[in-house]
Amino acid sequence: MQTVLVTALTVLVGGVLLKFVIDGIYNDSFARTFVDVLVFLNINEKTAVHLYWQLIGDNKTFFMIVGYLILFALFFYVALSQMTKYLDQIDHGIENIISESTDPIHLITELKPIEIRLNEIKATLKRQELEASEGEKKKNDLVLFLAHDLKTPLTSIVGYLELIKKEELSDVVSDYVDVISTRAGKLGEMINSLFSLAKASSGNVELHKETFELNRLMEQIFADMDDKMKDSGLTFVTQLTEEDTAIYSDNSYFYRICQNLVENALKYSAKGTRVFVKTYKKEAGTDQKIVLEITNTSGYEMDFEKEDIIERFSRGDKARTSEGNGLGLAIVSTYAKALGGEFDIKIDCDQFKAIVSI
Repeated sequence: MQTVLVTALTVLVGGVLLKFVIDGIYNDSFARTFVDVLVFLNINEKTAVHLYWQLIGDNKTFFMIVGYLILFALFFYVALSQMTKYLDQIDHGIENIISESTDPIHLITELKPIEIRLNEIKATLKRQELEASEGEKKKNDLVLFLAHDLKTPLTSIVGYLELIKKEELSDVVSDYVDVISTRAGKLGEMINSLFSLAKASSGNVELHKETFELNRLMEQIFADMDDKMKDSGLTFVTQLTEEDTAIYSDNSYFYRICQNLVENALKYSAKGTRVFVKTYKKEAGTDQKIVLEITNTSGYEMDFEKEDIIERFSRGDKARTSEGNGLGLAIVSTYAKALGGEFDIKIDCDQFKAIVSI
């Protein structure tokens, strides 16, 4: 549309110039004046007439084309400048939405309809954000309520099971009691994990930051989980950097992050494969980040996206033949965010790589 208007304006103005300027140049009076000036400059009349026709008289079409092109370029430049001004204004409005500014969007008068529409979009997004936030808060409150209310009866069940174990039981009944006790313990772990996850998701996290070494923390986790790692049939290959891995963060929360990643590898790795545990430093702009990277070979088909696997109760093992409850990576992601770090997942064929940086 803009190009059509520029073309129409060029033709209109060009027509005016053609009639009153160019055609004026080609009338007899202009030609006579041109020749007289050359004669005055000591050029004979015959030569002057020849120069007139060579320079002007025979080039009317050329002058018309050049004139139209110059006019078109001029008008197009003016129109483009105006369009750029409009686009800059619209870009300013979009930036206002992206930056989550509380100020309303103001554009120039010509763009008033777009200003109204952008403010409507901004209000809609804000409302949806508030609704999503309220929905998430209600969900977390419900989980906290349920987790809290489940703890009391579960504690009673575990207590009664311990009392039953002290009685004289047949081997069969004793085995049943042991199975129930084990299941109750796992249910207790899941409730505690769910409680911790909901609390962290709500932002209600009290951090106790201190300086500690990531490498030392990993060595402590390996020692604490030594029996599980030996019984897993997996080979753990450690590649801990020799650089300083000091972190200023909450030790207990970061311990849980690292522990969950190791447990995830234990639960979902193919039997007899290797698990690589690596720490290193990486540049992040002007800062340096400490990174923990754990890579394992999955024992299951990984037909999922990162966003799916970090959801609560989501598991890569869709057949649910492993012991996981689907909360491990969700806790890692939520805790990493609460600590100001990042959690990422990379999948390459059957290789599953979990990366935490802080």
